[in-house]
Amino acid sequence: MGIATIAVYADQDMAAPHTREADEALSLGGDDAASTYLNGEKILAIALETGADAIHPGYGFLSENSEFARAVEDAGIAWLGPASSVIDALGDKIKARRVAEACGVAPVPGVSEPVTSREEVEAFIASAGYPVVLKRADGGGGRGISIIRSQADLDLFFARHTDASDLGAHFVERFVEVARHVETQSARDTHGNFHVISTRDCSVQRRNQKLVEEAPAPFLPEGAHETLVNASRALFEHVDYVGVGTVEFLLEPDGNIWFLEVNPRLQVEHPVSEEVTGIDLVREQIRIAQGLPLTTPPEPRGHSFEFRVTSEDPSKDLTPTAGRLDEVHWPLGPGIRLELGIDQGDSVQTAFDSMIAKIIVTGADREQALARSRRALAEFSVQGVATPVPVYQDIINDPDFCGVGGFNISTRWFETTFMPTHDYSDLAVPAEASSTADLPRQTYIIELDGRRVSLTLPAGMFNAPAAAAPRPPQPLRSAPRRAGSSAIQAGPHQGAPGDIVAPMQAIVVALAVSEGDQVEEGQLVAVLEAMKMEKPLLAPRAGTVRSLSIKQGDTVTAGTRIANIATEEEAE
Repeated sequence: MGIATIAVYADQDMAAPHTREADEALSLGGDDAASTYLNGEKILAIALETGADAIHPGYGFLSENSEFARAVEDAGIAWLGPASSVIDALGDKIKARRVAEACGVAPVPGVSEPVTSREEVEAFIASAGYPVVLKRADGGGGRGISIIRSQADLDLFFARHTDASDLGAHFVERFVEVARHVETQSARDTHGNFHVISTRDCSVQRRNQKLVEEAPAPFLPEGAHETLVNASRALFEHVDYVGVGTVEFLLEPDGNIWFLEVNPRLQVEHPVSEEVTGIDLVREQIRIAQGLPLTTPPEPRGHSFEFRVTSEDPSKDLTPTAGRLDEVHWPLGPGIRLELGIDQGDSVQTAFDSMIAKIIVTGADREQALARSRRALAEFSVQGVATPVPVYQDIINDPDFCGVGGFNISTRWFETTFMPTHDYSDLAVPAEASSTADLPRQTYIIELDGRRVSLTLPAGMFNAPAAAAPRPPQPLRSAPRRAGSSAIQAGPHQGAPGDIVAPMQAIVVALAVSEGDQVEEGQLVAVLEAMKMEKPLLAPRAGTVRSLSIKQGDTVTAGTRIANIATEEEAE
């Protein structure tokens, strides 16, 4: 389209692919989300300084922040997403439920009001039964979701959410145990034209985060496609949504379709819709902002899968890990598209999302797309970090997923059916393979006055005189570990009786106890967060909190001691 692009970056992303591809890249001057990609003032200041005409929301971070969208609008810069008023109406999940009810679209059975007390939740459970789910109204990407299956789960939730404002950010609804996650890639222009570009299925999930997505959604029951399109159109028209967005639904085996939410932005999985229609969705966002009519999409042709390549370790239940991509081989060939967040030689940090790439594979039909996917995933290899690609290889060969006569997948299938029958303990990455020691480079990225500059210099110019030849990268696979061996192989502390240790490098986002507190076995002690995944740490036994080794906001490494719980005898 002939449009010059300006990238912004956090310190650790200075050499990331998006900065290399942009015409200009400017630093946000920080190394965490709050000071960089969530800092709307800095981003807007850079846009004004550089004379930018528009800001693309991207996905995550500020993409659904109505205050930031409004600031962009007020500054006279085009916001390539829905209006701030629309984000207000749909970005908040409680408001979105009310919108759905107002236009005749059925949300998941629940309460479209903020939770104000435990009694309200218990009253809903009394009428709907277990399980229920408590969700943050501003949650996204699988975050802020607490599944309540028992009184113990409810106790744990309220032990963590004691502040009234925090509690009031949640709402309660029935937890739909067995359902597919289907969605529509929708778009509407300033002329009132509305189209569903394609449907998608995103049912392969873990911890409420998508792993494998595909378009169009396969094996829909009769009438479901029409219901999805009509519901999506009603929602967009009711709030005068102008732009590209995704409407998410749950599809139960009996055919019931429940509205989940609207994502007023581009989704991570949007490439599969592009692949089966030939529609460039970012181009459509720009055209819509220019007041041009939508491109009428053709009927979807072929089938497309997207596999999220993350730095998550299958041998540790897909726990996020840090490290460096010492050597990478990306698949190539017909129907294969790659979208890279980092590349060979780059380091994976824990400050942001764990996704490092997307592998998109398209074929003439679902069967061919699966065959190409098997080849593409077999061709992929990486040394230095663990990824879930071996898991994906098993998924696309599982009869529940690839059966030609049906689709026996639900949003709980991966966790309750697939993972319990698969063992990935032999995929542990040796500690030395995660080394982030620098290897000789020929291209150096430096910063001058906040701007990224690339310099090509003789290899080894900045190496220490005593530097040895680079150590050969270690292979991803190691010898199988003995049954019962610890999943945490490194860290400053391996754990003594009563110790609670960090299972991964993470940030301490909450502490629920103080030194000297009495705790019961299973009581919440702390909550860690790494790459959008929250991990509650529970007391391994009843006793007294003898020591707390960390405080809220600390960054800890795998194996670091968080606390020690002493029994009555030990405390004496």
